[in-house]
Amino acid sequence: MSTHDGISADAFDLHALNESLARTRFAGKLHHFASIGSTSTHAMAQADEAAPDGDVYFADEQTAGRGRGAHSWSSPAGTGLYFSVLLRPRLSPGDALWFSLAAGLAVHAAVERVTSLRADIRWPNDLLLGKHKFCGILTEMNAEVTRVRHLVIGIGINVRQPEFPEDIRKIATSLRLETGRDWSRQDLLAAVLSQLEAEIAVLTSPSGIEEATTNILKRLEQKSSWIRGKRVFVEGMEGYEGVTEGLDQRGFLRIRTAKGLKTVLSGGVREQS
Repeated sequence: MSTHDGISADAFDLHALNESLARTRFAGKLHHFASIGSTSTHAMAQADEAAPDGDVYFADEQTAGRGRGAHSWSSPAGTGLYFSVLLRPRLSPGDALWFSLAAGLAVHAAVERVTSLRADIRWPNDLLLGKHKFCGILTEMNAEVTRVRHLVIGIGINVRQPEFPEDIRKIATSLRLETGRDWSRQDLLAAVLSQLEAEIAVLTSPSGIEEATTNILKRLEQKSSWIRGKRVFVEGMEGYEGVTEGLDQRGFLRIRTAKGLKTVLSGGVREQS
């Protein structure tokens, strides 16, 4: 087996991936790149060119991977899982957050299924092992006032990294660092997409979004230590601190501060030491 900078090769088999996803919207819509600037930037551009619902763009390496805000996402070749999913759900822009929350739950379930690790979810959808982040999710949309034209869910998972650059070493981890073994990126991608298909099916079912969102709220309460009783600092123009007090019915995080209850509509949430 060949190596890249000391990392065992972990090539993708598109035929096998398509077979494993045969009953999902993603089968036959997988687009693989050896290297790309950003899978999400590419997906958003393809969406403008009428690419279909369910297209998946994934790469061995990103040279300009993006996180939330102005943050970048370290995406070295052959070590992580970097992919973006294009969706065209019939929903209002105000409901888009549910797809982002559902994506976090999908990754949580897939990682546990493949590795037996139980991650923590930092609202809205960062995944942690202990205090270290191994997965980030960025959801972007193009919308009119009353409807979403398309959503792109970008997911980055640190899978096989043996170490990280100095600037993120204290906050980042990988599945390899946590378990001491290399996991198949292909198995993980198939598992995440399968779980994501199940989440999307519920969110877009004829019974409506209300039942699905109630279920999402309940599961997040169970799987995240950040939803209640966590002392946090909310980043932004005027940062503030407080203790988390659950999610509202729209999926936004509530914080009990010295000045009363606040709802986090934007801005990163970090643990307050």
